[in-house]
Amino acid sequence: MEDRHDQEEIYSQRIKAGKRTYFFDVKATRGQDYYLTITESKRRLRDDDTFSYEKHKIFLYKEDFAKFVDALQDAVDYVREELLSPEEVAELDRPRPAYDNDSYNNATDTY
Repeated sequence: MEDRHDQEEIYSQRIKAGKRTYFFDVKATRGQDYYLTITESKRRLRDDDTFSYEKHKIFLYKEDFAKFVDALQDAVDYVREELLSPEEVAELDRPRPAYDNDSYNNATDTY
């Protein structure tokens, strides 16, 4: 496995979602093989009143992008069409402010 410092970051997007923050990072290996990391970061309060971050990460390789997107869309469509009420779907479809696309390195949130 390559040293983590040898991976070139190509693109990054941060999405804040309540108590969670999601990071979508496109990276390249030295051989210019591209992959995506999806990280969920949750801020947790410790017993001593300090904070820590609980992180979960998925590595998604380029050869699996299409299958992943198709499966995610199928799952979202199933929830929308089979499980939610029309009112819940309307709430999901209402316009929202644009996501903050600043690099997470400049943000107060970390992962």
